[in-house]
Amino acid sequence: NWYLFVALIVVLALLVAPNVSQIMNGITSLGPTQCVMLVNRESGVFVDVSEPAEYKSGHIPNALNVPVARIDQGMPQLDRHKDHPVIEVGRMGNRALKAATTLRKRGFKSVHLLAGGLAAWEKENLPFEKS
Repeated sequence: NWYLFVALIVVLALLVAPNVSQIMNGITSLGPTQCVMLVNRESGVFVDVSEPAEYKSGHIPNALNVPVARIDQGMPQLDRHKDHPVIEVGRMGNRALKAATTLRKRGFKSVHLLAGGLAAWEKENLPFEKS
């Protein structure tokens, strides 16, 4: 049954890898309420990594829309927030983690993830708009 043991190790590694990457890059996950406080107290900014069509279907008010495929390019609207807290937002969180890791490598000082993505935001009945 060694192959079952190897399969278990592989599955566990796949489950743990995102958390290890997040910790190694100094990225924290914050709940919706903590994110609101960070934006209000420290001039933080929400960055929605959804594709434009997804963004139009619903997003956090005043969130910048920078699709994950373009996050590694220099964007003036995003680069001016290098010294402010940035909260990456995605539908589920996978793309947001990738974008957050990229921003840390580009020199952004304070990068966070919205824990639970937009589903958690909506669950808390926080403002949500469609364009």
